[in-house]
Amino acid sequence: MTTELTALTCAVLVQIAAIGLAGAQMNRELGPRYNAGPRDRAPEGSPLLGRLRRAVANGSEGLTLFAPLVLAVVISGQTSALTATAAWAYVAARILYIPAYALGLTPWRSVIWGIGFLAILALAGAALFGAPA
Repeated sequence: MTTELTALTCAVLVQIAAIGLAGAQMNRELGPRYNAGPRDRAPEGSPLLGRLRRAVANGSEGLTLFAPLVLAVVISGQTSALTATAAWAYVAARILYIPAYALGLTPWRSVIWGIGFLAILALAGAALFGAPA
């Protein structure tokens, strides 16, 4: 498996962990009965729960960009030190983003998000134009 595909797998595991954290917090605050139910009317919840939910949503949005770009780079044979670094930078950014968002660390949450987004742009550039050797 390429470095980029390994990073993609780790990014998915980070997202699974984020979903687990948000779900555990939801159980603590709203109870497992609500969490297992249809959730037709979502209670407000604490600021922490809201932040964890938004971090999960943001992670899902990021994966919809990251995953196809990693696949494009790997399938087209454009892997390089740049794409490997970008892929791991994205994973590191996602790992740091979750606690930064949960703790309300301003402006660090946005800085960390920006690093992940730059990593996505680097992968897009490599997929389109090739990566420097």
